Amino acid sequence: MSAFATGLAFLPMFGVVFPVNLLAPRIAERLGPSATIALGAALSAAACVSLLPIAPGTPYAAIVLPLIGLSCGLGLIVPPLTSTLLGSVDRSRSGVAAGVLNATRQSGSVLGVALFGALIGPTGAFMHGLRLSLVISAALMLAAAGVIRWSASGVRTR
Repeated sequence: MSAFATGLAFLPMFGVVFPVNLLAPRIAERLGPSATIALGAALSAAACVSLLPIAPGTPYAAIVLPLIGLSCGLGLIVPPLTSTLLGSVDRSRSGVAAGVLNATRQSGSVLGVALFGALIGPTGAFMHGLRLSLVISAALMLAAAGVIRWSASGVRTR
């Protein structure tokens, strides 16, 4: 598959993040921010688990829906997480809080790429490493959902 075709294959994933990010605040108004974040994490975890059976010959059609589900889950997480964080600090500290959030997200991305790259990288271990990466991702998402729901009662916004 060419680089262009690969980019097109990932287009549906990126195409849903924007509209879901726009819908997430409305969903958070109904369910509450912590429930929306937990829902997004659980949806992302379910998508990771649904990708576990893939194999080298798995058709694109069998992979695209879980990838869209993963993107939808992640799209539900970011807006209420950001608004909850920024709503919990003084306005004078909102720039620092936003900076910490973005630095944390970027650091997590870098560590994830490094860890999962190390798992997938060894010759002949791609599918094993991919499955292990999916299991780790699902477990972390479920743990995050649990922590968010458990600690939600202690969150106070201004």
